[in-house]
Amino acid sequence: MKLARLTCAVFGAYACVAAAQSSNVVLFGTIDLAGRVVKADGQSRRFSQAIDGINSSQFAVRGVEDLGGGLKAGFTLLSGLNADNGTANAKFWNRRSTVSLFGNFGEIRFGRDYIPTFWNFGLYDAFGVVGLGATANVRQMYGGTRMDNAIGYILPATLGGFYGQAMVAAGEGGTSGDRPGRHIGARFGYAAGPVDIGIAASQQRFAVATPIVPTGGVVAAAGSTQKTWNIGGSYDFGPVKLMGYYDRETLSGPIENTFSMSAIIPFGQSEIHAGYDRSRLKLASGTSTTVDQLKATYVYNLSKRTAVYSTVSRLDNKDASRIALPGAAGPATASGQSLGAEFGLRHFF
Repeated sequence: MKLARLTCAVFGAYACVAAAQSSNVVLFGTIDLAGRVVKADGQSRRFSQAIDGINSSQFAVRGVEDLGGGLKAGFTLLSGLNADNGTANAKFWNRRSTVSLFGNFGEIRFGRDYIPTFWNFGLYDAFGVVGLGATANVRQMYGGTRMDNAIGYILPATLGGFYGQAMVAAGEGGTSGDRPGRHIGARFGYAAGPVDIGIAASQQRFAVATPIVPTGGVVAAAGSTQKTWNIGGSYDFGPVKLMGYYDRETLSGPIENTFSMSAIIPFGQSEIHAGYDRSRLKLASGTSTTVDQLKATYVYNLSKRTAVYSTVSRLDNKDASRIALPGAAGPATASGQSLGAEFGLRHFF
């Protein structure tokens, strides 16, 4: 749908003339809903309707204006969509809200955006960061996904397969793990043919005391810094695409190491995703907790836009860890297990 039509209808002729100057502004998005059942040790079995089984449900607006001389301006607005009950998030454009300048020099981007270290465990896991198979399910000292008040630079796509980005974010308004405070990060990689490999690093300083491992009682003190570095890659053999990553988080004592391996096997209109994740958190006291996850998804593509799918996952806690799969009635017992299954429908529009 062209946004110009909507603009004309709502604001009248003057806005219609202004909107007509840029005709490539579009609305698009995703709706992904599933029936889910999860059981965690020590909790009752719970049935629910879940969002984001294999893709993030979202409503998006994007546009680009050609300024001439190879220079362009553009924007992207992404809002998380709770399609199970029709609500939006408290922060409406919570997924991304950026404005950019593009040219032969690359891209300069301002606003709320994904941090560089997010991409390696988002791109190099066959399950991404959503659903019962999400690699984030085992993360015990999460390093974040997005930052507010960011300024970023992205290298041009003309460097023979090499790519990269850098980001800094101001510490203003830091109140939670969603945007803890000042952030600095960068990512560089190489992608050509079947191979893709990327390495990233970042650090964020917490403006206020922020729980980092809720089930383990780890709290980042105000003014403390969490450092992240990770490396990941994928190789497409044709019949199967293999991928994996390693991530390390440090915070004034606690250290978490996370490892993931997964694969995508396409055949006909179907895909099988299978993978294994493992994280180990070492606390300042010398004790440690480990979380493992085995996961598998079957996807049947009814068209390029619509798919049905089913995912199963088993998460195992060791030592004092009490993590449960998304949708559980509550945390698992210490050293407990969590099992889950879901069946869903995904549609792009």
